[in-house]
Amino acid sequence: MIALEFPEINSILVWKDIFPNFPFNKVALIAVLATLISATIFLLAVRQSHKEAPKGIRNFAEMIVEFVEDGIVMQTMGKDGLAWTPFLLTMFMFIYLCNVPGIIPFFQMPATARMAVPMFLALMVWVIYNVTGIKHQGVGGYLKSTLFPPGVPKALYILVTPIEFISAIIVRPFSLAVRLFANMMAGHILLVTFALLSEALFQAKDKVLIPVGILPFLMLVFLTSFEVLVAFLQAYIFAMLTAVYIGGATHPEH
Repeated sequence: MIALEFPEINSILVWKDIFPNFPFNKVALIAVLATLISATIFLLAVRQSHKEAPKGIRNFAEMIVEFVEDGIVMQTMGKDGLAWTPFLLTMFMFIYLCNVPGIIPFFQMPATARMAVPMFLALMVWVIYNVTGIKHQGVGGYLKSTLFPPGVPKALYILVTPIEFISAIIVRPFSLAVRLFANMMAGHILLVTFALLSEALFQAKDKVLIPVGILPFLMLVFLTSFEVLVAFLQAYIFAMLTAVYIGGATHPEH
């Protein structure tokens, strides 16, 4: 028999506090580190002389900024949206640095696999794009463009308006949060599963089973590499959808 014991679900979903008398767990630690690392990268980049050719940390920072500008802002909002680059850049960096710890020893779980983090980010985006829409169109204009899309026969507004209300007001922030949370949590559970299976097979009393452990171990290596890509893609998708929502609230005709 293979002694395979899967940890309690509570040990996977809930992290104990790092300090017994202070409510500060790994999720909070990762969020703080993600903020500090992002700020440090760009502060060090700014300190380098602008007269010199970009190199080192400044070159890295400029690559990230250009990626966000060209790959997110210009693709969704155009030149009018360049003012949103700092916000979208911060969002992208923070989410990515919260995702990556899922494959780093000691942490071994992305902070975004805790629903509180994606939900907070999604609610922040929800507030921003609604406030932006009201600012640019006024309350009446924003509600009209959101709930009564042009080109729809008036008779269909009875059906379309409730759908648009649910979509824009309820589903958007929920889908943003769930998409990020579900993908990162699924990856974490898969890594834990194959790690435990590999360990159980390598430590099996039946020596015949030991070589079999290579298969789940190779799968674990593949999934770990894949999670690096997933961490990037989820940060990119979240930032991209944020830009789409803000752009749509600012310019409803687009």
